[in-house]
Amino acid sequence: MSRLNRAERPYDIVLFGATGFVGRLTAEYLAAHAPEELRWAIAGRDETKLHRLRAALPGGSAVGVLRADVARPDSVRALARQARVVATTVGPYVRYGEELVAACADEGTDYLDLTGEPEFVDLMYVRHDARARETGARLVHACGFDSVPHDLGAYFTVQQLPKGVPLTVDSYVSVDAAFSGGTFASALEQFARGRSMLAAARDRRRHEPRLMGRRATTPAAAPRYAPEVGAWALPLPTIDPQIVGRSARALERYGPDFRYRHYAAVRRLPVAVGGVAAVGALFAAAQVPAARRWLSGRLRPGEGPSAQKRARSWFSVRFVGEGGGRRVFTEVAGGDPGYGETAKMFAESALSLAFDDLPPTAGQVTTAVAMGDALIERLTRAGITFRVAATR
Repeated sequence: MSRLNRAERPYDIVLFGATGFVGRLTAEYLAAHAPEELRWAIAGRDETKLHRLRAALPGGSAVGVLRADVARPDSVRALARQARVVATTVGPYVRYGEELVAACADEGTDYLDLTGEPEFVDLMYVRHDARARETGARLVHACGFDSVPHDLGAYFTVQQLPKGVPLTVDSYVSVDAAFSGGTFASALEQFARGRSMLAAARDRRRHEPRLMGRRATTPAAAPRYAPEVGAWALPLPTIDPQIVGRSARALERYGPDFRYRHYAAVRRLPVAVGGVAAVGALFAAAQVPAARRWLSGRLRPGEGPSAQKRARSWFSVRFVGEGGGRRVFTEVAGGDPGYGETAKMFAESALSLAFDDLPPTAGQVTTAVAMGDALIERLTRAGITFRVAATR
């Protein structure tokens, strides 16, 4: 159990932003898979939509409804006081997320989100990590496809390698999926905030304690053909390497000298070149306010792929780990990465914080540090594959 006694709070989990696209999927997952003893509530700013959602959930009459709005800090504080764990889908987080992080840090409430925004994570570390350590709150960011498969996959791979030696892990991501309006809005927001993101990263480095006697690095890598996976490897500029690096800094099991690199795996060279060009064009357009507004209107937050498209979607993250004369190939794989599986990862992370016997941690922590083996076990039972493909 979490360090909060269940009797201290009326709810084990509160899902904030439950009527959004991923929020609804997460609510449906919890209603279908949560243990009977779970006391949970859905929260957001529109009570009518919340009650409509509750009515549509199996067993929804037992689900609480809480009104909270990030524009009203008092309502967010009240929300944090009523839950042992708060899971939020309300983004872009750099705009709408800090009030809830601050409230959870002050109230000793565990916090989870789905952010893939490095600037937000760095700002929250500088502003709220110390307070969360005082109150015992665990602040766990990036609990969806960003960055659970990559963070737990690297952790799983490291466990297959010898202890106490330098280790390297490379990951190769393959997906077939569409994305929602909320994800698109967050991506545009990040592309437009490059300078702010770099400033937040520099500020974090000034506040973080230095790692003594060990190294953990996530160097930028050049595009290359990767024969170990039979694909072109393109460096992915996502938050995932930063999350993996922080897990490696926190856990000695990653060895005295750990290096992680993160790639997209693309089979055909023309597709790889086209993908790089498309991302570059989107980045350039995001720097122009008028173009950014036009792009934002193409796919609005709350919209997303159909159930049929999600049913056909899949992801695979392959890892190649080396160290101590051993080489291991592992894989984390599942269905629709952005929505079906993200909702599953998010809900199971919240359930893990609420119910599992976990190592004592506090402050801003990663999924590997906070939940590690317990979350891998949960996700495996839920149908996400963690496997050793080969060793040499």
